[in-house]
Parts: sequence; C-alpha cells; structure tokens
Amino acid sequence: MISEYTSPGDVTVNDDETLYSLLTERIDRTGNATTIAARKTGPGAWSSITTGEFHRLVLAAAKGLIAFGVGKGDAVTLFSATRFEWGVLDFALAAIGAVNVPVYDTDSAAQAERIINDSGVKLAVTDNRERYDRLDSINDRCPGLQRILMMDGNALGALEGLGVSVSDEELEARIADTHADDLATIVYTSGSTGAPKGVELTHRNFLSVVRAGYECLGEVLCDNHPRLLLFLPLAHCFARFIQYCSIGSDDGVVGYLPDTKSLLPDLRSFKPTYLLGVPRVFEKVYNAASRKAGTGFKGRIFAQAAQCAREWSRTEQDGGKHSASQRARHAMFETSVYRAVRGALGPNIRYVACGGAPLSADLAHFFAGIGLPMIQGYGMTETAAPFTVTRVNDNKIGTVGQPAPGSSVRIADDGEVQVRGANVFRGYHNLPEKTAETFTADGWLKTGDLGSLDEDGRLMITGRKKDIIITAGGKNVS
Repeated sequence: MISEYTSPGDVTVNDDETLYSLLTERIDRTGNATTIAARKTGPGAWSSITTGEFHRLVLAAAKGLIAFGVGKGDAVTLFSATRFEWGVLDFALAAIGAVNVPVYDTDSAAQAERIINDSGVKLAVTDNRERYDRLDSINDRCPGLQRILMMDGNALGALEGLGVSVSDEELEARIADTHADDLATIVYTSGSTGAPKGVELTHRNFLSVVRAGYECLGEVLCDNHPRLLLFLPLAHCFARFIQYCSIGSDDGVVGYLPDTKSLLPDLRSFKPTYLLGVPRVFEKVYNAASRKAGTGFKGRIFAQAAQCAREWSRTEQDGGKHSASQRARHAMFETSVYRAVRGALGPNIRYVACGGAPLSADLAHFFAGIGLPMIQGYGMTETAAPFTVTRVNDNKIGTVGQPAPGSSVRIADDGEVQVRGANVFRGYHNLPEKTAETFTADGWLKTGDLGSLDEDGRLMITGRKKDIIITAGGKNVS
C-alpha cells in the first residue's frame, strides 16, 4: 500500500477558454450538421437538433440575457428537471460570463429562497407552472430577484425576443471577456451536516475534468458514435459533467429526459451506448429483473445466472481462466438471461457508469459478468464531480480508480482521503472560514472520506467521518 499517488500526464486548459468553447470547438471540428441533442416530445419519441441549431439557440438566449441586464458575474437560477432548455441556458450563461446557480427540482420554496438570496440571483427560470409558483410564493422575500421565466411558457422565445436589441458586436465582446478562471457556477450542497454551502466552480474546473474524461474514458465518451440518455438532475455536477463531455465530443448525442416515467420505451427508442447513474439506479435495474423472473422456476434460473455472472467477473478480475463448465453455463445464461437484462437498457448499450455513493461489489460483478462493464468513479461537488475513475482496461472492482492525469490523491495519517488537482473548487460562497477549514496548510482538499490506495494508486473508499445518504436522484441527505 502507498499513501500518495499522482497520475502521469496533464490536462491543458488555456486562459481564454470557457465552457462555451466546448460547443464552438465542436462546430470547428465537425461542422453544423452533427446532431448533438434530442428533445423529448413524448414517450419513445425524439426530435433531433443539430449542432448549428443548438448554437443558434444558445446565442439567442445569451443576447436575451444581456438585454435583461445580466452582467458578467451575475447569478441566474435554473429551477428545473433535466431537459433540453436547461442545456441551452447553461451554455448561454457560460458564454457571457454569468453564473449558473441551479436549484434541485425537488427543493422546497424555503430551500430555493435561501440559495437565491445567498447567491444574489437576479433572474430565475423554471421548467413548469408548479415550480414557477413555488418561486413566485417567495418572490417578495428575494429582493434581488427581478423576474421569473418559465420554459413551458416559452422562456427561450421570450429571451430571443428581448435579444433583438443586442448587436452581434456586443455579444462577441461579452464572450471575449469571459475566461477560464471566471466563476461559472455556484452549486449548493448539503455536505454531511449543516446548511447547504455554495460551491464555487470556475470554467477551468469543469474544463479540466471534461478533458480528463476524454483522456481516461475515450472508449466510452468518444468512440463509435456515443449516445447518452441523461435523466439525472443537471443541478448535480455529475450529470452536468457528462453533458459537457457529450456536447464537447466529436459526434456524441445527448438525450435530455425530464423524468423516468416512460424510461423503458425511451431507452429502446433512443438507443444509448452508455448510461450514467448512482448505485440506486442500477440496484433498481437488477431488482426489476429479479422480480420479473419471480420466485418459481424462472426465479431459480435468474438466481443461478446472477451467481454465474459474478463468478465469471471475479475470475476475470483475478486474472484466471474460465473453466469449460463456466463457459458453457455463461453461454447458456447469455441467451436466456443476460441478453434480456442488457436489452432493458437499450439495444446498443455498451457501458454503464456509476458514482455518487458506495456500490456493492456483487452488483458491479453482476453487470461486468453479463457484458456491461461498470465504470466507477469518486468525487464531490467540490471537485466538479469525478476525481478518480476506473478505466475500461483497468476496471478493478472494489476500487474507484486512479486520479485524472496530473491530479493527486493522498491518505492522511487519520485515514482521510485528500486530493489536489485543476478541478478542485476555489471556495465556498461567502464562507471564507469554511473554505479555509476544508483545505490543509499545503493546499490539499480534505474530503471527509476515509480510504486507502493500492500499490498502483487505485483509491478504495472505506468510510466517512460523518455519514450521509445519497438518494437515487443524487442528493445528499444527512
């Protein structure tokens, strides 16, 4: 065992680059015709949107924000489930140097009020009437909040109409005045105790982790026409990171799914090549397959197939060879069980990625054994989501992988995991004392998690100083 590890290599972010650069660089590389997003119009139905159309909508929204009076560094809240308009507004805010302050779609009016007032939000955009009314009920207690728009009420159209008074030259000047070290977002996280803290993340923080993702997981994020069906909340850094990875790749397609009520037909029709989830999501997939098999003969077959898959994966992890009996049983269950489980996640699924909370080794071995490698990662809001990740060719179950190129992880004397890298946040909003407490004297971020490193620098999480629960939606609950 070792106590500190730095991954070889480095990730470069130029000072003049921003999150908006991910979109413009993609257009420069692959043109306007590449489809990068799909908007849901009904269960199992999708509308394709080209890179050029997405970019046009982003610029129109950016002009509207400028016309409304949103200046560089001004805060704007998105109070919405995951949907296409969220992505448009996120890139529009990034383009003009405004600060995205997302609110979870499940947050109460009181929670939203605290976030809006603490960050000084002047404009809020909700997705539907119910969340609009939630914000409207606290409007008189949010002195800085000037207006609430609603996506279902054509918020993008309203912004486009406002923006006709803004010239291309004014927009370009705002874009040129936004830089890598400018604040991109404030994401409020409960941590393990106390009131939510606003995590300040810069464009450089997110760009670093996105480019590290391309280096570490190119097979998942970049190769063979990757397609992502995104249903985790974009208020969470985990989902936001993967949105940026998809849009910034050469031909990735992201489908925004506002809810999972029609998940099965959506998976079949969208045909994702990889899925992102927290452990509870994949536990539900496994449990649904088990319940469908029942408790009779089919149930016993499923139980045997699940055990065979776990044994198959463990043999591969240990570097052993499968016996003739194993190969025969695995081939039989491939036809009768495994193909159906994979098919429930879409006909083209190749990988699943999991993070946000501890994952059962048995569950990881099951998915690996049925032919779906489960990429695991570890990170925090304070690290713009993933900090370590297992690689496709080094997917050691029981670990959460190695840091991104150029980043470091160490284990303190008391067993705490501490990290250092370009994606580590700059501080908590309006909380300098809390920020100082979170970093060591030599600049390492104290995660509050307990862990160890194996001889190759793979991180294993063994506990937490203060326990929390992370829900299937990705929220931290003390």
